Amino acid sequence: MGNDGYLPLFETKRANGRTLYRVFAGSIFVGICLIWSYGLSHVPRHGEDGRLVWIGLLAAELWFGFYWFLTQAHRWNLVYRQTFKDRLSHRYGNELPGVDIFVCTADPVIEPPMMVINTVLSVMAYDNPPEKLSVYLSDDAGSQLTFYALLEASQFAKYWIPFCKKFNVEPRSPVAYLDSISISDDSKQPKELATIKKLYEDMKNQVENVAKLGRLPEVHLRHKGFSEWDSYSSRHDHDTILQILIDGKDPNAKDSEGCVLPTLVYVAREKRPQYFHNFKAGAMNALIRVSSAISNGQIVLNVDCDMYSNNSLAVRDALCFFMDEKKGHEIAYVQFPQNFDNITKNELFSSSLRVISQVEFHGLDGYGGPLYVGTGCFHRRDTLCGRKFSREIHNEFKIDIPKDREREETIAVLEEKSKVLASCTYENNTAWGKEMGLKYGCPVEDVITGLSIQCRGWKSVYYNPERKAFLGVAPTTLAQILVQHKRWSEGDFQILLSKYSPAWFANGKISLGLQLGYCCYCLWATNCLAVLYYSIVPSLYLLRGIPLFPELSSPWFLPFAYVVISKYMYSLAEYLWSGGTVLGWWNDQRIWLYKRTSSYLLGFIDTIAKSLGLHSDSAFVITAKVSKQEVYRRYVKEIMEFGDSSAMFTALATIALINLVCLIGLMKKAILNEGTPIIYETMLLQFVLCAILVLINWPLYQGLFFRKDNGKMPKYIAIKSIVLAVSSCTCFTLFLT
Repeated sequence: MGNDGYLPLFETKRANGRTLYRVFAGSIFVGICLIWSYGLSHVPRHGEDGRLVWIGLLAAELWFGFYWFLTQAHRWNLVYRQTFKDRLSHRYGNELPGVDIFVCTADPVIEPPMMVINTVLSVMAYDNPPEKLSVYLSDDAGSQLTFYALLEASQFAKYWIPFCKKFNVEPRSPVAYLDSISISDDSKQPKELATIKKLYEDMKNQVENVAKLGRLPEVHLRHKGFSEWDSYSSRHDHDTILQILIDGKDPNAKDSEGCVLPTLVYVAREKRPQYFHNFKAGAMNALIRVSSAISNGQIVLNVDCDMYSNNSLAVRDALCFFMDEKKGHEIAYVQFPQNFDNITKNELFSSSLRVISQVEFHGLDGYGGPLYVGTGCFHRRDTLCGRKFSREIHNEFKIDIPKDREREETIAVLEEKSKVLASCTYENNTAWGKEMGLKYGCPVEDVITGLSIQCRGWKSVYYNPERKAFLGVAPTTLAQILVQHKRWSEGDFQILLSKYSPAWFANGKISLGLQLGYCCYCLWATNCLAVLYYSIVPSLYLLRGIPLFPELSSPWFLPFAYVVISKYMYSLAEYLWSGGTVLGWWNDQRIWLYKRTSSYLLGFIDTIAKSLGLHSDSAFVITAKVSKQEVYRRYVKEIMEFGDSSAMFTALATIALINLVCLIGLMKKAILNEGTPIIYETMLLQFVLCAILVLINWPLYQGLFFRKDNGKMPKYIAIKSIVLAVSSCTCFTLFLT
């Protein structure tokens, strides 16, 4: 407490052990400089064999060192936040700003309606005054099934919301809560639970039966909302469909206990074949405009349709940051981490983003705030609409008292007026997608939007509460994770090359540490070149018996050994500290390799091709939220899934087989020629590198040669990669002979 009696609504604490880590990082940097010195001082002279290979190796080592330096921005200044929700309640009571919540879906097959409405119901049940909550579902598929599911959810909400608040239910996604209750605990559960279970099962059965039929029965089509589909041609050609299913300002919109319900709105923006719709960014911008006409909440939360609320108090956590009297006026958005409820113990596909959420974003928060990652983020509405930060303006939250719906306009009139705001032509000759709303023209519209907000002088906050705020669905196959990271790396690299690049556009507008942090992610794609080189060339030269690293007896061996051992021991410790397992860390290293030799490679190539005008804009690929039962069973057992055909699988298999051929060839030579001591003395580092690459690819070899299930590597990819690997090793050997 200060002298003026002010009690902050949140506090910020620096991480312990920063000095110790900085000393450790300094020693790593010294080792890296020595490795660079070795490479520069031992370059073969002009005309000597191996000069180009050595230069390539040196370039890779220079890149690894430079990129390691960038990653220190994530670890140099970690901070942690703590909110005081009791102070918020005591100071403001229910006089809080309105919160508009956006849930986006785009495909009822990939994103099943039952998943979507569970997310909607979870945020409708937030521990916040319901008259201050409005929930908007954007359906870019314009699906009658999704609308029907939301209509059913609006009826179920009348019982679910009071049940949640009466018994302080967590989580407030019906399916997640009901699944969390064990049979043995039934006797301890309230009597109302049986009613809720029955109501939920009835709703679920009705929605799933309609999904199986592929059409709605006539009895359901009587609702006026279905008349909106009379002009519907296809998901790419239809008028704006907008229905206010629950009007929170209607005195008759009450739950089963007679309390006010949150507003609930369905929106399918207008689509026409001749107009580009800008994917999720376009949907979000339409929601920003539509919600401004209906509820105009001063705080906006957006979540993916699979990312249900796991913590009903998260909205109050966010308000603690925005409404703090001394620092709240600086904050544009509060980003919560992405977490998932289907992560296996050892995280086969490293889908949890564990180190990013537990370490790196805390580091970025120490330099002015994290990236906006497109879900689980609370925004000030005015910052999304382009407002610049000004120190003269402090918090201006207007606390409106909701009135009964005796407005000058009826619901029908309001719906018609709002439809115009979601039309295809509304944004023509406006700043939307440029200076207002989410920015267009980038596969990662969220990151570039967050960067532009920070460059207007605003700060952001990263809050990682003990109880996870949101839980979603992580990819369950290797193909899904690689495609997802291709989009992310490609989009980030496009930002680096665009006019909004953190390297120059952000210079002087955000802190240097935050600039470096952004550049670290924007350079994901370029990592492919150095990793590819290190994954192939040293192993090929090992096969020929040509050393590329210092021999064991050389003093230059020490910095290589120190940097490698220290870096990976720290990486393991960091992963374990973040809550992972040793096997999980090993899996994380495998996916690190796979992303850089496939996803990032294709993302790099596509971005360069686009920059040269040789490639059109990338399509927005929706990550599947459901898996076939057979695939999911293998995922739960942590068996890697290769069943799909993909060019990325060919690249991964070829690199893995090249290393296997090189290791087998080397061992054969060592046994026949009794050259093991020589290998140990002169090429230990190359041998260790090749051996680790073979060990880390063991699941891939299983998929190529040993597995019989449908998740194995497709046969033609196996044959193609074997031919490519053997041909590469043979040609390399003959070329050097």
